[in-house]
Amino acid sequence: MSHALHDVANGTLFGVALNYNGLLQQRLAEFEQPPYKQAPVKPVLFIKTPNTRNAHGADVIYPAGVERLQPGPALGVVIGKDASRVSAADALEHVAGYTIVNEYSLPEDSYYRPAVKAKCRDGFCAIGPELVPVAQIADPHQLTLKLYVNGAVVQENTTANMVRSIAQLIAELSEFMTLHAGDVLITGTPEGRVDVKPGDHVEVEITGLGRLANTIVAESENQA
Repeated sequence: MSHALHDVANGTLFGVALNYNGLLQQRLAEFEQPPYKQAPVKPVLFIKTPNTRNAHGADVIYPAGVERLQPGPALGVVIGKDASRVSAADALEHVAGYTIVNEYSLPEDSYYRPAVKAKCRDGFCAIGPELVPVAQIADPHQLTLKLYVNGAVVQENTTANMVRSIAQLIAELSEFMTLHAGDVLITGTPEGRVDVKPGDHVEVEITGLGRLANTIVAESENQA
């Protein structure tokens, strides 16, 4: 993580689940079943705790004893000034810029209650390589997002497929809590998550934001 990015993106990491239309459509049938009864009507939030922070070029530890690990490519929105009860029309005035996030997770059973144990392992949220100012991105909802594993594209989508726009997310979150300068909003991972294993080189590329690269490394006994 560059010093510039670390200095401005040093707040809380807020994740949003189910924010791509393809993923939501895949899940609608199960949401009609108990215990859910219906699809979520508000953003499904989770938090990546401070211990999850990781940097461009750093290793991501594959925890001992787990069966699967999945990267989560996402557009990161860095808040530039405090936002409390802002309207969607004014929301983007509170954004400093954009970056790439790879939000690693162990596979989960519930989209309604993302598990801390699955989401919050050490180093499970890589951010970088830099902060790109808002003015340099003409439309954050027209960006191609690609995930590479060992040089091959294994997942591809576009931010045009988000369920809620960046402005909507900021407006809905700031209704009930203040977003502070330095907070990072992880706007969602599209459908098609893949498994990675120790030794894999994982990269996320987003139009205009560069590439965020990490290597998966098995947890050693002295790390456990």
